[in-house]
Parts: sequence; structure tokens; C-alpha cells
Amino acid sequence: MPRGYDALRDVLASNSNSPISPTLTRPHISNILNDPISPTSMSSSSIASQPPAPPPPQSIPYNPTKRFTPPASVLIPLTLEEFESFKIPRNALRVLAQRPDPALENPNFFPPNIANAKRKREDDDESGSQKRSRDSGLVVHHYNSRPDVGVHERRESPIIGLKNFNNWIKSVLIAKFAKRAFEGAPPPPPGDLKSRGKVLDMGCGKGGDLQKWQKARVREYVGLDIAAVSVEQARFRWEQLRGKKFAAHFAALDCFVEPIASVIPSATLIPPFDVVSMQFCMHYAFENETKARIMLDNVSKYLRKGGVFLGTVPNGEWIMNRLSPLSPTSEPAFGNSVYRLTFEEHLKKRKYPTFGHRYTFFLKDAVENVPEYVVHWDHFTKLAEEYSLYSIYREEFHDIFQSEREDKEFGALLQRMKVVDSRGVSQMDEDQWEAANIYLGFAFEKR
Repeated sequence: MPRGYDALRDVLASNSNSPISPTLTRPHISNILNDPISPTSMSSSSIASQPPAPPPPQSIPYNPTKRFTPPASVLIPLTLEEFESFKIPRNALRVLAQRPDPALENPNFFPPNIANAKRKREDDDESGSQKRSRDSGLVVHHYNSRPDVGVHERRESPIIGLKNFNNWIKSVLIAKFAKRAFEGAPPPPPGDLKSRGKVLDMGCGKGGDLQKWQKARVREYVGLDIAAVSVEQARFRWEQLRGKKFAAHFAALDCFVEPIASVIPSATLIPPFDVVSMQFCMHYAFENETKARIMLDNVSKYLRKGGVFLGTVPNGEWIMNRLSPLSPTSEPAFGNSVYRLTFEEHLKKRKYPTFGHRYTFFLKDAVENVPEYVVHWDHFTKLAEEYSLYSIYREEFHDIFQSEREDKEFGALLQRMKVVDSRGVSQMDEDQWEAANIYLGFAFEKR
């Protein structure tokens, strides 16, 4: 190698267009060779030519101008009860899937009557117990499959007069008994002097009574129903309510089979409810005594003392008065162009059980031959007293109309709810008026 050879200098000298200056200072070469040099060995002119250090990062507090949640909800830890509530699925199918399967827990498990059962003859009639075992599923399927029609379609119903009348009856019951119960409710939170009262709606359906409870100025509402599709429709209706909405919780549950605490967090159940409402659904619990007792336990356990249990139910006495005169050789059924009740074959022998008194019910544009059960009132009130529930009101729909039509509030409500027009003429024909009296309104007080 020739003496004094410097490869780096020769390369730089041979390329005058190089981005690096041919006259290299020690700092430049050090940067190229990735050899850091201490600042003390750098000239003052080199130090002055260095870019200034970046400023330290500034800490800007989180303060968005547009919020979708209140500031107090940010970074607040979940309580234990809130955490447990998220473990409870809202989907009814998931609830069923979480129930223990006896076939998996016990390898020796066999479904009842399978191992030693004889083959059933094809022409054998299905037993009553087997029919009843399918009834809940039939009810769920019926109400889940019914579409949630709009306002215009509801107005075109062939029984719109009867539907309006039934809604008026429910409004009267809520005004007479729920508002009175709210007066004894705990005081509302500060800043909310108008709303008060807590309601459990067992059998809430598609949420047809939500506006009634809103007008009653309820503070908190819990809606439960066996039909999961109906529950979601009720939730949607609540979300679409105009004006100030009350707090609401919805869940799919058979309230005649399971405790409501299995789907509702304990924090929601405390304090207890001021009102429990069951509209046009309680009779399904009278399939057997066990279901009736579970229903009453769910009502009483979460209703405060002095609270009210109100609702509507088929009038067992009226039904029996129509059934009893029928000839033993005739079909055990009665009705008109709007409704029809058909009892089972064995009731021709005049065997009227306290529970499981089954019939199928048809109501035009509403109920398509769904299995239901007679509620024998005297037996029901005695059973209810075992759960500290005492009857304070029982009236047939016709009698409610006659006694409340002249009331200043309820009389005006007849026109607003289109039960009658300005001349007092109803849209109900004679058949709808007869169908209305299948039902009665009731109220119980917990003592």
C-alpha cells in the first residue's frame, strides 16, 4: 500500500457532488464511523451548528369537549354486585345452556320411563301431563312469533275497540292502586321530586304498559317475560319513549319456574318493589300448584310491606258459569265470533281440578288457540294469604266500566284512549263486549 494512502479521503475527493463536505471535520467523521465524541473534544463552532434539543413533552389533561358519558362514570371500578350482574346473560338461550345437564353430571342418568317403557300404541291419546309439559313452549312460541306491528296496523285491528277498552282498564287499575302505593315509597333522590316508586312487571310482553307507567311517574321499572323476543321488543319500546325516561331493566325469565333473582342483580332488587303488576298472564301459573307457589313467592319476596300486587286475569267464576250448563254429550266449548274457549275431553265428566284446569283460548287477532288454565278465585286468595298477600279489590271488567265511567279522570280517559267517541259511542260490538267480561281486575296488599 503506498505511503500516506487514505481511502476515505480519496473517495470523497473523487466525488465532488457528495452530500458530505470534502473538508471533513473530526465530528463529521465520527458521525460517519458511528464513533461518539465527547462534547469537550468538539470545537465551539461545531457545537453551535448542532440543532437545538426538542422541548420536553407537555402533559395535557383529558378534557374532551363532547362527552357521551358523564365525567363521573370514567375510571370508576365496578362493584362486586355489578361484576356479578355481567355474568348473567340476557339471552334466554344462554340462560338455558348454563343450567346443569343431569346426563353429564351423572353417567348413570336415564330420562324417566325410558329403560322399562313399553312402546306406545300409535292410536293412544297423549296424556294430560304430557300436554301440559309442552304448554310453556307453546305459549313462548306463540308470543315470540307474533309481529310487533306499528300504530297504523294496530288501529286497523278488527278488535281495536276491545283492545282500547282493555288498555283503559289497566290504566284505571294503575291510577287507583299503583299511585297510592307510590305515596308510601321511599323519597326520591335529590333533584327529582316528581318521579317515585319501583315497579316489577311480571309478564311485561312487548312493553305495552310502558307509557302507562311513565305517566304514573315511576322511578324504576323491571320487566320480565317468558318470551325473549317480546322482551327485546319491550326494551326497544322503552328506548324510543319520548320525554324523560325512567330507569328500566329487562330480562327473559319464566317467573313461574325460576326465582327472579336468577336474572336480576341483587342491587336492583333492593329496596323492594312498591308495585308488582301481572296483566293477562297470571293464569299460566295455575298449570300446577308448584308454579302457582313460585309465582306468589316471586311476588311477595320482593314486594315491600304495604306494597300492591295488581293485575288482570280470566274470571274463573264467569267461565265456570258458562261451562257448567253444557250437556255432558256436547262439546265442552263456548264463545262467539271474537273468542272461543275449548276444554279438554275428560272435563265432560265434570271433574274440575283446582290446578291444571286446562282449556285452549282463541281471541281474534290476538291469541291463536293457546293453552290456558282456570283460576279458581277462592283457592287463589287462600293460597296468596300464605305469602302475606291479601285481596283488597276484585271487579269484573263490565263492573269496572260502570263504576268508573263517571269519574272525572277516568271518564275523560275513555275518550283520550278512544274507547268511546265524543258522543259516547264505543267501537266495540256486542261480541267484543261479551269477550271483555272474560276478565277481572284485582289488587292485593302485602301485610
